Amino acid sequence: MDRRDFIKKSAIAVAGVAAGAAIASPITSTIIDRNNEKRLKNMKVLLINGSPRTKGNTHLALTEAAKQLEKNGIATELVEIGAKPMHGCIACNHCKETGRCVFDDDLCNHVIDLMSGCDGIIVGSPVYYGQPNGTVLSLVQRLCYAAPHLMQNKPAAAVAVCRRGGASAVYQTLLMPFQMLNMPVVTSQYWNIVYGRAEGEAALDTEGMQTMRTMADNMAWLLKKTHSGNADLPEREDWQGMNFIR
Repeated sequence: MDRRDFIKKSAIAVAGVAAGAAIASPITSTIIDRNNEKRLKNMKVLLINGSPRTKGNTHLALTEAAKQLEKNGIATELVEIGAKPMHGCIACNHCKETGRCVFDDDLCNHVIDLMSGCDGIIVGSPVYYGQPNGTVLSLVQRLCYAAPHLMQNKPAAAVAVCRRGGASAVYQTLLMPFQMLNMPVVTSQYWNIVYGRAEGEAALDTEGMQTMRTMADNMAWLLKKTHSGNADLPEREDWQGMNFIR
């Protein structure tokens, strides 16, 4: 084969590869687009109302966020903790063997089951003495300890509802467990705080309600970005825990 024939055949081969790529590319792109569309349609956010008042201001704030998520095409499920007792963690480590809490007579294991099918979480609580409701705090602690594998990398937000003060402390406290589990924290135009005392008063806090909607928009945006198929999760180093007391 002389040099001219070699160049000619090489050019034909390159053209064939390019044509094949041109034919395969739209098909591959279509498959990827369909998979991404399916993921986006199936996204869901779990909302937990940490108030025993199922129609109170915390419920109102979370409902506002849920409606905005639904407008963004994100399904939601709202769990009310109700007025029933909630166990605190007793450090038995039973959950490390089973992935479920040893106490099966309250909402914790139900929430674990729900979290397995959800892509994000929002927890709201009223302010009790400058702290979150003890019931929801116990629930969140047990959820994060028993099922951290269901929490990792999922966007999380906290909402604090108060009459006057203490909301920033509640907001920060609710976020702390999520920050230990590599969960992106969803913010808003302001801290996720809503004001109201009597039932329904939170609806009068127009800025607070807007903050809830903006938070929901931000969570929907983050979920769509991370589920687009274009964002790889970061590689995690092996945990290197240490105690200062040897």
